[in-house]
Amino acid sequence: MHLLFVVAALALSSALAGAAAAADNTSSGQEVFNNACRTCHSWKKDDQRLGPDLHGIVGRKAGTAAGYAYSQAMKASDITWDEATLDKFIADPDHVVPNNNMKPFTGISDEGQRKQIVDFLKTNPN
Repeated sequence: MHLLFVVAALALSSALAGAAAAADNTSSGQEVFNNACRTCHSWKKDDQRLGPDLHGIVGRKAGTAAGYAYSQAMKASDITWDEATLDKFIADPDHVVPNNNMKPFTGISDEGQRKQIVDFLKTNPN
């Protein structure tokens, strides 16, 4: 009986730890955004900083947010931001849009962090 209790307690503990990790992964997109992007960007509409606001970026044509002076490279890029393009840009901005103004940012190599940022940005539609 005692062994059965220990096994059940371990199983419950493992399940709770897994649920906590899953909850942390789904709720940390804003934290990852804040740590990697917020110095230059806001996710709030019309909050221009060193970079343009990223509110409603999914589906928006690059270089078109009102109130921000984009580089000529970004305005001429002919990109409409979707999840895949955002992921590639966050990974290596210079590869996607050469001569952009994202300096000194050179990209985020961690695929999971990029996904969290893109998923977070998708929660702020136009």
